[in-house]
Amino acid sequence: MAEKHLQRRSALKLILSGCAALAGLVWGLLPARLRAAVNDLFPTRTVDDDAFRFDPASGDLLWPGNRREPYALRLDGLVESPLDLTYAQLRALPQTARTVDFHCVEGWSVQDVPWSGVAFPDLLARVRLKSGATHVVFHSISPTKSRVSGTDHYIESFPLSELLRPELNCLLALDLEGAPLPHDRGAPARVVCPFDLAYKSIKFVNRVEFTDHSVPGWWTRANPIYPVDAPVPPRRLRVKDPRRG
Repeated sequence: MAEKHLQRRSALKLILSGCAALAGLVWGLLPARLRAAVNDLFPTRTVDDDAFRFDPASGDLLWPGNRREPYALRLDGLVESPLDLTYAQLRALPQTARTVDFHCVEGWSVQDVPWSGVAFPDLLARVRLKSGATHVVFHSISPTKSRVSGTDHYIESFPLSELLRPELNCLLALDLEGAPLPHDRGAPARVVCPFDLAYKSIKFVNRVEFTDHSVPGWWTRANPIYPVDAPVPPRRLRVKDPRRG
């Protein structure tokens, strides 16, 4: 009896995985304008208490009560001189396009998502790193809806070496589908890391901190079953993960 129950569960899991993969394939084939319309109808779930909005025309963050403030991306930590980059300055950096697959931790994927933004070698060229800088911690703008392990906002960390590997296609994305990121997709800036599960793809980034060690991200602290390193399982990839040799 127990064996039959396990077999049914395995079959159901296989069917659901196949449906998720098919849905991702169909989504990737839809025209960009239709995908954008669907995105507007079905907002993405987020753990951030994202009360702000971003105006790409002015580069301002818009808060309740008609409060505005200029967006700035801060680069600090193990750097010789911390640096703040405005949205216009980020736009003035070389812009790189990446069309890559997106893999959610829940088992579904979306193929051929067209992002563009700043490649990390171009971003990191703006600062001089101190000796010992080995990792990068990204911070989001607003607090999360719940505090975990002393962290009140979403964070994620990556080895510096991985962000700089061109074949990993990592990006600080500013655009999606040829237009500035919509709010639900992480405006004004988000990390794109196509060979990692999507909880590493932090949204609403306003700080890039250089450290000498890996830092567990918010998702890992809130859900310890999910590791700091989150490579997409090989069976879900259409392109082999270059880190696997």
